[in-house]
Formats: sequence, structure tokens, C-alpha cells
Amino acid sequence: MIALPLDLAEARDPAALREFLDQTRRRAEADRHDWLVSISVAVDALDPLAVLESIFEPNERHFYVERPDEAAALAGADAVTHFAAEGPGRFAACQRFIDDTLAHAVAVGAVDEPFGGPHFFAAFTFEPEAEAGAPFPSASVFVPRWQVGTRAGRTVAVANLAIGAGTRVEEVADRVWRAHAKFTSFDYGSIAVEAPEGAGAAPVAEAPSDGEGEAYMDAVSAALADIRAGRYEKIVLSRTRDLVRCDRGSGVPPLEGKDKPRNPPAPGWGGQGSAATFQPLNVLNALRQRFADCFAFSVANGKGQSFIGASPERLLEVRQGRLRTEALAGSARRGLGASEDAAMAAGLARDEKELHEHRLVVESIVTELRALGLTPEYPAKPGLRRFANVQHLHTAIGAKLPESVRLLDVAARLHPTPAVGGAPRAAALGRIAQLERSPRGLYAGALGWIDARGDGELLVGLRSALIDGGRARLFAGAGIVAGSDPRRELAETELKFRAVRDALG
Repeated sequence: MIALPLDLAEARDPAALREFLDQTRRRAEADRHDWLVSISVAVDALDPLAVLESIFEPNERHFYVERPDEAAALAGADAVTHFAAEGPGRFAACQRFIDDTLAHAVAVGAVDEPFGGPHFFAAFTFEPEAEAGAPFPSASVFVPRWQVGTRAGRTVAVANLAIGAGTRVEEVADRVWRAHAKFTSFDYGSIAVEAPEGAGAAPVAEAPSDGEGEAYMDAVSAALADIRAGRYEKIVLSRTRDLVRCDRGSGVPPLEGKDKPRNPPAPGWGGQGSAATFQPLNVLNALRQRFADCFAFSVANGKGQSFIGASPERLLEVRQGRLRTEALAGSARRGLGASEDAAMAAGLARDEKELHEHRLVVESIVTELRALGLTPEYPAKPGLRRFANVQHLHTAIGAKLPESVRLLDVAARLHPTPAVGGAPRAAALGRIAQLERSPRGLYAGALGWIDARGDGELLVGLRSALIDGGRARLFAGAGIVAGSDPRRELAETELKFRAVRDALG
């Protein structure tokens, strides 16, 4: 990528911008290849979610990720270029797309600021192949047309443009200039907000389970039998729950088409009432307020569907040549008071079943990193990570990353970790496909961003829901190891469902 010293914040009129864009147009004409132009401007502090709300369109791609306790958030909307891939080579295919895009890219402005320059937003499903008609492909990457990021009080707005031989430069320059003016004097008062629950908002109805809880415990029992027979050490099993938002006093329309689970509920639930619509960004805002210590995220596919959640788990982060990842496995609920909470934490730290589950994840991550030639650094004993409704055993793992190993190289080796899949990995993944009632899609997938320097972050898509108009499919899972109890695992998933269910109203 070429970086040039053009600063819109210092420019007095758009003449320099028009000239720069025209030079890029001539370069694209000579190369017979479109060029990506990325224009970054440092602006006053903005809330990226509020900006996304102001430009939100249901049928445009968007990506949002926030870690409130780190004062960092990043939003991107619309797509100037995008790419999709399927199969085992999906991470490498996405890296080739990124490399080709950057080979024909030029960036100007506040490129060196946090979240400056073009960013690639990526989403990888749990399974290497997506089912026909699935809302998201196995791997997708896009560069947003508009991007806003903030870290530690510093905010950067970015416009990304595709410039080709036939681009009308003056029109593009005027559009960018108007956007620059908007971001430098952003008006929060212009954003329309949906009425809160209790002021006319639609209620949420739940489909009858059709014995789903019992079916889940049966699957756990089958997994336990496999583990006791020595076929696996761990299998992570997920559940789904379907919710529908409907007008008050109406029935609940059943899920249709691709949204039906593999083993759908018995016919007859619901009625003929008209469906209301979930507002995806309102749900996201509720999640980020409830779970400030988690990654709040939203990924929209440009077809009206969004995958939204509050995940406690980072898959990996790369920043300035350092890799950071973590093992987060083994869990207990939070106590009702300080004494009970401390007792639950102490019990978790001594629980051999939970410690064994945690060690499997640590050992798998360390093995994969060493296979890449890295030297992992991590403590001998796990610590605790406490969240609003659950606490986990946690081990932070770091390593120095050579230039020859990039973020997606590491992601291809780590995903999915035993924390969301099982061990041995290949065998456990095959068994999951047999035992689970519906495909996971982006649940337990890898979601995040990569910048032009190769830095970036991927989180694990947990505590999440697929939003499609007035329908929502919730996801939760639990790790099954020797010593697991089916009823206890069912209760753990109920606890995880509650986090998203409450945000939905």
C-alpha cells in the first residue's frame, strides 16, 4: 500500500482531493486495475455505534466490534470491495484477497492513528463449509465504504473508495468532502431511536421446545459415552433457541425455509399474528451496556440478516509484532452475594473436571503455536475471568510473531479451539455434526478485523443470536468431558442463553 501526505483536516478546499483522485484514476487506467483509495481524518471523539446507527441500512453490510473496558470500538458500513471463500483453504484465500487489494491501494491522512487506514472486516463460520442457503459463507471479507474507530479517546473517520478508469472524480470528491464535514461536526440529535420496552415495543415470544432440552441432554449422554470409551477427550455441544418478536396480543409465526432447525418443533405452535421487527443495533447496544467486559459485536451480510452477540473470548490479537491469545474454558455461575461468589470461584479453581477441560484448550493452543515456529509464553496455573453472569478459568498466552507468520496463518491453525470444538479436534468436529440439531454458522466462528499493517484482532462468536427481521435464533454451548453431568451442562447453556434473551426484551 502506498501512503501519501495529504491531510484533509488541513485542506481549505477540495481542490487537492480532486487532483489526488484524478492522479489515482490515471494510475488505474494505466494498470487496467481498480485502485482502493483510503482517506483517514482525525476527528473529535465519536461513538462509532452512534455513527453506525445514523447510516444504518438493513440491506448493506456492516461490522461492529467494541471492548468497552479497553475504550476501543470500530464500525464499518457498506462495502467498497468484498470477497467470499469456502473450504479448508478459506483463511489462505482471504489473505490472498487482502494482499491483492493492498497491492493496488493508496492511503492518505491520519493513517498512523489508531484505526487509521483501510481495515478488512472478516467473518469465518465454525464449519469450513457453509450449508446451501446459509446466511453467511464459510469465509467473508470486506472493506467498508465508511469506517469510524476510537481507541483511548482518539477517533479516526475513514472513507474508502474504488477508483477505476471511468470514475467521475468530481462527484466522488464532493461526496467525500460532505462526509468529512459530517464527521467533523457529527449531530447525535439526528438519530432516531426505537421506543424502549414498556412504551409500545413488541414482546418476544419463544417457540415451544419440542423436548429440545431433553434432546440436548441425550446428546450430552451420547458424547459422554464416547468419551468414556476413549474416542474423545472433549466434545463441545451447542443448542439453539428460536424467538419471534410479535405485535402485542398476536400469535407467533413459525420459522420457515432455511431458518428451520434440522429437527424443527412440532407443527401447531404460534398463530397468524403479524410479526414486528428486531432493531439489530438496539439489541447490540443493550448487550454492550449489560456486558461491558465482553466483546460486543454485530456482523451484517447485506441481505437483512445480522449476527450479534457479547463474547467473552478473544481468539487472537496481533499488535506490533506480538501475538496475544487465551484459553477460556471451565466455568461456574456467579454467586448471589460476595461470599457465595467467592465460594463458587474457589470451587471452580479446585474442580478437576473443569481444570481438565481447561488444560485441553491450553495444550491445543500451545501445540498449534509451536507448529508455526512460535515460542508461547503462559503461566503454569490458570486464573479467573469474571463476567456479569458467569466466571471462567483463564490462561493468557503470548508470543513474538515473525514477519513470515501473519494473523490469518495463526487463525487457520487455532480455529476452532477445543474451547468451542473439542479434542482430538478433527474427530470431535465430526461427532458434533452428528449430535447437534442445527448448523452453527457464525456461532463459535472467528470474527474481527485486519489492518494494512497486518495488525488485527479476531474474537470467538459466543453468547450470540442471528437476527432476521422479527426472528432471532439464539446459540449457547458447553464443553463435555469425563465427569460432565447432562443436567449441569443444560443449566450452563440456560445461563448463557439468558444473556442474549434479556437483551432481546
